[in-house]
Parts: sequence; structure tokens; C-alpha cells
Amino acid sequence: MRKLALAALLLFMPAAVLAEEAKDMAKNPVIEKRMIALTSKLRCLVCQNESLAASQAGLAKDLREEVREQMIAGKTDKQITDYLVARYGDFVLYDPPVRSYTLFLWGGPFLFMLGGAGILAYQLRKRRKAVRAPELDAEAQRRAAALLEGKEK
Repeated sequence: MRKLALAALLLFMPAAVLAEEAKDMAKNPVIEKRMIALTSKLRCLVCQNESLAASQAGLAKDLREEVREQMIAGKTDKQITDYLVARYGDFVLYDPPVRSYTLFLWGGPFLFMLGGAGILAYQLRKRRKAVRAPELDAEAQRRAAALLEGKEK
């Protein structure tokens, strides 16, 4: 009986957590809309490929609650974002800013593309010089003409 009760508890626990968040949404829908909009632009630190709004990780829930509390306290989205960046770094942002230490991150793909295009152009130029059409002497030209006309086998 205890195992059945434990299984039921574990089965319905996620629903209870979602119900708790839904209760928060019912309290102040304006704050919730704003919180979802802001957390959609932030990365979950545990999942890394999910937004903070979509993640079900425990840390994500805690961070959503922190964002909600700061919004209720009257802070702007910029202040909340700055707080999270100061605490967790630029990694928390899906769109990190261009800074001196992120220049390679932003410019690296273009540098690789330009480098690849340069190497390709160099190799094609080198190949064009190496491969030349063979020059035919008079006898070879006569045989080629005869082959084209169908006279010689």
C-alpha cells in the first residue's frame, strides 16, 4: 500500500507543481505575461537549450520565481536582466552582447568563411596554372581531324 501511495505521489507531483504556478498566474496575469516574455529571452542554466520560461528544471522554477518577485517589487526588465547577468554571466542571455571578449564568437564564423574562400581561390588558381591544354603537333592535329570526320579508325 505504501508503494502505491508513493507511486501516486510521484505521478501527481509534477501536476501539483504546475498547479502551483498556475495559481501564481491567476493572481496577477499582467506580471505573469511580462515574466514569461522576459524569461523567454533567458537561457535555462541547467538545460542550456531551453528558455527559462519553457524549462521544468528546479533551478529554472526558482529563477522564474525570483524574476516574478523582482517584477512585483517594481523592477524593470533591464534591471532584472542586469541582475541575472551579474549573477550568472552573459551565458544566461540567448543573445549575448558584443564585447571585447565575445568578438571572436560573433566574428569567428565570418573569419572562417573568408579564410575558406581565400584558400579555395588560391587552390583553383594554382590548379588552373598546373593543368594546361596539351599542344598538338601537325601530325596529331591531322589525326584528330580525321577522327572527328570519321575517316580513321
